[in-house]
Amino acid sequence: MKRLAGLSTLALMISATSGCGWLWGEDGYFRDRGSDYLDARQVPPMQVSADQQLRPIEPLLPIPHQVADGRSSGKFEVPRPQPLQGVMQASDFSVQSAESGRWLVALRSPAQVWTTTRQFFTDRGFAIEQERPQSGEFVTAWQAGAEVDGALARSLGIQDGETRVRVRIEPGVQRNTSEVFVLTQQRPSGSTAEPAWPEASSNADLDRALLDELQAALSRSAQQGGSVSLLAERDFDAPSRVTLSSDGSGSPVLNLDTDFDRAWSSVGRALQAADIRVEDLNRTLGVYYVNLAEAAEKPGEKPGFFSRLFGGKPDQDEIDARAERYQVRLTRAGEQVIVTLDQDIDTVAPADVARRVLEQIKENLG
Repeated sequence: MKRLAGLSTLALMISATSGCGWLWGEDGYFRDRGSDYLDARQVPPMQVSADQQLRPIEPLLPIPHQVADGRSSGKFEVPRPQPLQGVMQASDFSVQSAESGRWLVALRSPAQVWTTTRQFFTDRGFAIEQERPQSGEFVTAWQAGAEVDGALARSLGIQDGETRVRVRIEPGVQRNTSEVFVLTQQRPSGSTAEPAWPEASSNADLDRALLDELQAALSRSAQQGGSVSLLAERDFDAPSRVTLSSDGSGSPVLNLDTDFDRAWSSVGRALQAADIRVEDLNRTLGVYYVNLAEAAEKPGEKPGFFSRLFGGKPDQDEIDARAERYQVRLTRAGEQVIVTLDQDIDTVAPADVARRVLEQIKENLG
């Protein structure tokens, strides 16, 4: 009935407006008024009697100096405003301390912090010897103070001997936050020993100075509008190895060679990229509740004019009637994460459906 009413309304609008110049024409009711300001004329200022006291009034919307004057003619197209740029605030970065040590907290995703932090070290002469974006860690090579930025080396006190740095970036307690940990290690000049990383730094002052320098660099980048590409974010969270296999009962399973935090975020983005609707999620249980009969929801997307006219979004009864609800479950298994598709906690999904969904997830993982 609702769709029939929409069709009737549309037909009435078409029949009422076709051929009606009095509605849409130059003199019509709905004519384009975008150039009316060109016909405006300047009038003398208002005169007030001399015995009245006036309070100066500043114009709320002052007219710019470079505007078209009365000699302009024709239509003028108003330029579109420039898009707003998202800028990170300097207060989004802070150094926290406790008895166990110090670390940097950033109100940004690990992928964003990874890109900027790595750039900070390379810009200052540190050579990256090992890096594992999937685990959020990189290690610099053994270097003397003369091989890195001179002023930085003097402020950090690394003129003597050789130093290497291990930087670890982990997801924070809150969503879309990060924690950066720095651990430095020193050895005498000329030594070729490869000592194991200690539990705690042998030079806490050096770690503290590095974190302070890093915080200052991140804050400066934030004030300049630092950003990160989606490609970098995909590369950071993407598992280093993804395999689709079968478990002992023959059900398809997806094996991700990464930790749970990065597996959770990368699978969530893969579901969005695969156009699969996520109706709910429970990170504690490691479950995405999906509906295969519906497309993924686009953030901020609103129905257009004709969608609203012909009924808009389907009601909940229609969605429930055609729903194909399953659970994408992530389970820790040692240093890997196993992804499965279940109908519920006690029932696995049909093998053909599970394989199709897991293949879609695999194809859309970075």
